[in-house]
Amino acid sequence: MIKVGIVGGGGYTGVELLRLLATHPEVDLRAITSRSEAGRPVSEIYESLRGHVDLCFSEPDAGALSACDLVFFATPNGTAMKMAPELLDAGTRVIDLAADFRLKDPALWEQWYGMPHACEDLLAEAVYGLPEINREQIRAARLVANPGCYPTASALGLLPLVEAGLADTGSLVADCKSGVSGAGRSANVAMLMGEVGESFKAYAVPGHRHLPEIRQTLGWATEQAVGLTFVPHLLPMIRGIHATLYARLTGEADLQALFETRYRDEPFVDVMPAGSHPETRSVRGVNQCRIAIHRPQGGDTMVVLSVIDNLTKGAAGQAIQNMNLMFGLDERAGLRQVALSP
Repeated sequence: MIKVGIVGGGGYTGVELLRLLATHPEVDLRAITSRSEAGRPVSEIYESLRGHVDLCFSEPDAGALSACDLVFFATPNGTAMKMAPELLDAGTRVIDLAADFRLKDPALWEQWYGMPHACEDLLAEAVYGLPEINREQIRAARLVANPGCYPTASALGLLPLVEAGLADTGSLVADCKSGVSGAGRSANVAMLMGEVGESFKAYAVPGHRHLPEIRQTLGWATEQAVGLTFVPHLLPMIRGIHATLYARLTGEADLQALFETRYRDEPFVDVMPAGSHPETRSVRGVNQCRIAIHRPQGGDTMVVLSVIDNLTKGAAGQAIQNMNLMFGLDERAGLRQVALSP
């Protein structure tokens, strides 16, 4: 059994980790931390976990956490980078669900996250945890940077085109929509039902923190700088991301076959039949990305539709997928759920 700790178990990503890990056949949950809820039973905060998780929240203590085989960080940006070095030195492996280790350039990190990096020496070692491109590196990793939700949906949708050299990588567009759980569980007037209900808006149009992450991922695939316009939107729903992706084609190919071949052996990417329109509800609560491709009027613009659950394939589910790889387990262990419908 893998002895697992979670730092920051009180938020939406933390409880999604708990939901999935509670029934994982190879996991022994040892510690769940939350400074604000320390001492309270997990099931008192999240009634859905009654009978499944019997632990109480505790204060984050590096000594206790270092007794775990693996620690997940479901914390705000800037937390994991302060604690990870001590845990790694103790032989504990780390998966960070925040952004601390996603960007390889520390100056770029500081530009977008507004703070200097606390352990720049670990950035080169950290493996970007998108299994569809880094599976073998993840298997051997001590430290995994779990991708963001928008970058997961966007990169998976565009990768086949970029890898095949069939897209103009100087003019990619990612038009993305997310449910409100992506903003986290903290009190925020802008996220009140009275503010988001019956409404729809774009935000962070001048620049979103996930922009450099998407560019970096696609840049690895094409080995050159990528020009990307990324506009996120807020939808009045709880879970889900819908990414509508645009690329100008620079060559000809059987595009449906290209996508089907690229993801044929990927357990958590579903390329749908030609002409499909995937819905966010089809991935609710599961570690799945569903993709459909279109070429409107046979023109030179390719439209890719990519949907995920932001809390699952966009966060906790992908983190568990990475854990399975790191410990030599079946990649699908603990992740075989069927999406909720309706």
